[in-house]
Amino acid sequence: MRFEFSGGFLIYRNSRAGPTFLFLKRKDGFLDIPKGHIEEGEDAREAAIRETYEEASLKGESIDQFYRYDYWVWFQRDGEKIKKRISVFLAGVKQDAKVKVSYEHVGYLWLGYEDAMKAKLFDQEKLATKSAYDYLSKKGMVEGINEEYRKLPERYKSWDLSRRFVPGEGPVNAAIMVVGQAPGATEDQKGRPFVGRSGELLNHLLRLAGTRREDVYITSVVQFFPPKNRIPDRREVEACRGFLIRQINAISPKLIVTLGNLPASVLLGSSRIMKSHGTITKKAGMAYFTTLHPAAAVRIRSNLPIIEGDFRKLKGIIKRIGVT
Repeated sequence: MRFEFSGGFLIYRNSRAGPTFLFLKRKDGFLDIPKGHIEEGEDAREAAIRETYEEASLKGESIDQFYRYDYWVWFQRDGEKIKKRISVFLAGVKQDAKVKVSYEHVGYLWLGYEDAMKAKLFDQEKLATKSAYDYLSKKGMVEGINEEYRKLPERYKSWDLSRRFVPGEGPVNAAIMVVGQAPGATEDQKGRPFVGRSGELLNHLLRLAGTRREDVYITSVVQFFPPKNRIPDRREVEACRGFLIRQINAISPKLIVTLGNLPASVLLGSSRIMKSHGTITKKAGMAYFTTLHPAAAVRIRSNLPIIEGDFRKLKGIIKRIGVT
């Protein structure tokens, strides 16, 4: 058996009725997405970008940096069995984007989700389209919540947090969600969660757990920087808590990792982190893994073996409960 690898894009346009997806007409009557073989020196995303331009004369204007859908196909070629992995990415284009198909295809269609499910598509490409549609639906929900959330300071005459909103980051279909306390000064400046010293350590810890930063959704209980890195007070936590719960409901992860006392208190009603760290709690159908905040190990080096041990334990838990 020989292995091959291809990359492609699901290209979509937004409309009031929802996204419509681009499909290329094959000579055999089936519809396809722009995709092709990964050439030497390319990764899957680079191959997808090249193939999309070659087959449809399109460059994705808004490539989602977190979405990826992999599937395998098996077929025979010249008597040899081939197993091919196809990696599908997601990119939006403007409504007036011009499509020009290559000689490999005889035309193209823009189809909404329901029409795509009825069209002459291979089963795996229908599953890829469903995955992309579900992802875009979740992304729309999260973006709507965040749009409300970033306006929160306008509702309070006395607002002691930063007015710069630091949204969560990661795939909105992530199986694992990581929840910290609040952004720090570096996060406030860059507008991204966990990008300072604690973020560097978190990236290392996630690798110990057998996953990567790009594969988890990372956020905080309070998504505005508390000056001088103070702990958010009760009023600030209550103002932000509802938005966090809505984000969790929209993303619907299989596992939530709480970092430090505050998220454990808000989500589980328990803040005795030194006693509960490294444990799983089930609540309302959700699994929670409790551990220290990476900042605790940055400040106090004796905490580093504790938190590293927790994340090594997390690797086994992820395998056991089937989180991927």
